[in-house]
Amino acid sequence: MPEVIETQLKKGVLALCVLSLLSRGDGYAYDIASRLAAAIDMGEGTIYPLMRRLQGDGLVETYLVESPSGPPRKYYRLTDAGRASYAQQKADWAAFAGAVNTILGAGE
Repeated sequence: MPEVIETQLKKGVLALCVLSLLSRGDGYAYDIASRLAAAIDMGEGTIYPLMRRLQGDGLVETYLVESPSGPPRKYYRLTDAGRASYAQQKADWAAFAGAVNTILGAGE
């Protein structure tokens, strides 16, 4: 059961993590997935549907960059709506995490 809870927690903050990474600079899906996998052990296959959803929601847009070692890469960047959503989600996360930390600390 704990593994299921951990997976759901990760999925719940995955969009926030992607928006955070893109707030620091544009990136392509494989690079974003690799950075997430290294930081929070998230599987690569999870990122592609999320990137399509973020694009459909107007939070990210794409552009192609020629690659010397193969086909062009699709890069993602935040839109104005994506930057606004990231700021709101980050504030919401900070408030939520603070409340949970207060509750967790109350029992000690």
